Amino acid sequence: MVWVAVLLAVLGAFCLALGAQKQGSAVKADTGGLALSSNGFLRLLRNPRWVFGLLLLCLGMAMNAVALVSAPLTVVQPIGAIALVITTVVNARDQDITINRATMVSIAACVTGSALFVLLAVNVTQENHHVGPEAELTIVLLLALAVGLFGTLAVIFRHRMSAFVYILGAGVLFGFVAVLTRIIGKHLLDPNGLFLLNVQWYSVVAIAAAGGLGSWFVQSAYSGGPPDLVIAGLTVIDPIVGIAIGIVILGELRPDVHAVMAIAMATAASLAIVGVIALSRHHPEVTKRKKEARKAAGRASH
Repeated sequence: MVWVAVLLAVLGAFCLALGAQKQGSAVKADTGGLALSSNGFLRLLRNPRWVFGLLLLCLGMAMNAVALVSAPLTVVQPIGAIALVITTVVNARDQDITINRATMVSIAACVTGSALFVLLAVNVTQENHHVGPEAELTIVLLLALAVGLFGTLAVIFRHRMSAFVYILGAGVLFGFVAVLTRIIGKHLLDPNGLFLLNVQWYSVVAIAAAGGLGSWFVQSAYSGGPPDLVIAGLTVIDPIVGIAIGIVILGELRPDVHAVMAIAMATAASLAIVGVIALSRHHPEVTKRKKEARKAAGRASH
């Protein structure tokens, strides 16, 4: 069963990579690198390339979900990081750009840091089979705070927000969504037989709000940055946030964890996040856009 899960995880990574590339190119063609508008999003819904990318993303997430159920997290989660490598290669060929050394180092930091963080986290955490209403409400309130914060930033700095901020917001929001989805799943499978009656309405509303804003952020990130950055955010920031919530709020940290392990986890997470930041600054597509923007500004000043 583990090998089937590994195969699904690999196929899921390919689907995520190709889906991100398809959607990214469709968004860039529609917006021309400008901020995504509501009318632009409606046009994307009628764009076959974008819709095909969405189907690939959904298929990839479904395969990854089945893989996570069928095999240990230590086996499946690091495999998902190869989607970043695949996306970078596919996008470089599609956009006819050369991958520079800084990008390769950034990707290596993302993949290494996130894989180490997950591997370390699995060895120091234990699943909380009973999530109390207080803990669930705490997660929802923190998510509401995150939605309010990132939503406000999107409104105030709509035309000035960088692709990194968009993908940071998406990663944080989807990390919360993953945790709440797992909690709702446990409610539905509760042996008391109440099924939907166990589910708190505010958790469903929180998932819908965070999922909607996170999806908008992903599409906005496509318009301002390469699809590799989007995948980096979703495969690095999302699991780090989800595991952090499990440790801090759900009490999933084992009692016998040494301080050295905590420092190692923080270091691995920092390495992964620094990799995402570096990717957002040194990716050839990003540097190309900056040069074009400086040239345009120079021409306008003359």
